[in-house]
Amino acid sequence: MSHRMGGKEATGMKDKSMLQEFKTFALRGNVVDLAVGVVMGAAFGAVVTSLVQDVLTPLLGVFGTPDFKDELVFTVGEGEFRLGLFLNAIISLLLIAVAVFFFVIKPINRLSEGRKPQAPVEIPVRDCPYCLSSIPKKASRCPACTSEVEQLVELTQSPE
Repeated sequence: MSHRMGGKEATGMKDKSMLQEFKTFALRGNVVDLAVGVVMGAAFGAVVTSLVQDVLTPLLGVFGTPDFKDELVFTVGEGEFRLGLFLNAIISLLLIAVAVFFFVIKPINRLSEGRKPQAPVEIPVRDCPYCLSSIPKKASRCPACTSEVEQLVELTQSPE
């Protein structure tokens, strides 16, 4: 009887370790980030689709019919070719690309311009006379060979 009980305890321990392992996997940063990205992508896709279908496509009505699904249909034998639906898909793709470019890419580029790192400051360098590695001109010791080097003093002209 104790043998059976020992078996159950071992199985319970295995289940707990497997549960713990799954919890560790599920709560990894990459998995959570991916899940959030998928949910946000689906929500953003719905917004872009609505923008295209409800705002941009009706604007095409100024030039004529914005929906070609019932037009440009022809039949050859038993096959029905719906070029109107294909044309709708191409127009939708172009409108989505325009919407994403002007309402996502351009604003993000404008925001990221302010975050550009400043150009690195050039530090004048000279060669160490002992090991020939590059050191700052104002250095008094070489960081590579630790030799003391003569400190150069730059002469500046006074404004007189």
